Amino acid sequence: MPENSASREPVSDLLVFDTSIFLDHLRAGRHEQRLRGVSGLVRTSAVVLAEMWRGATKPAEREFLRTLARNHPILTPTENNWLESGQILSVISADRGTPPGKLRDLHFDVLIALTARSHGARLITSNRRDFELIHEYRKFQLDIW
Repeated sequence: MPENSASREPVSDLLVFDTSIFLDHLRAGRHEQRLRGVSGLVRTSAVVLAEMWRGATKPAEREFLRTLARNHPILTPTENNWLESGQILSVISADRGTPPGKLRDLHFDVLIALTARSHGARLITSNRRDFELIHEYRKFQLDIW
């Protein structure tokens, strides 16, 4: 089990990278060694692709996204993932008094986590704060880089 994992479940061979990993890599050159050394079957979250396309301003970023979508199967949130995401956010709001703007920010992260969970995939992120919060409300395999 990876040392930074927030989960106690067996590690999956399926991997989903959060937007934060790709942004760190593309814009700051972080995670190069880890990305090259990763073992497992990489899957791409449709939510991550949407987030990335929304902010893709450079030709290299757009080419990276086309390559990512072409080379790795895309996992899409199910109807149940969407419904469950709203329920989780409702509980987070009630428990923590989270403002609506932050709930909107969290919504895509919850969908990414639930989609990975539905497929038994391990989610890899550098967004510790948000994904550890989500993990408190719904367990899933989580690696923090």
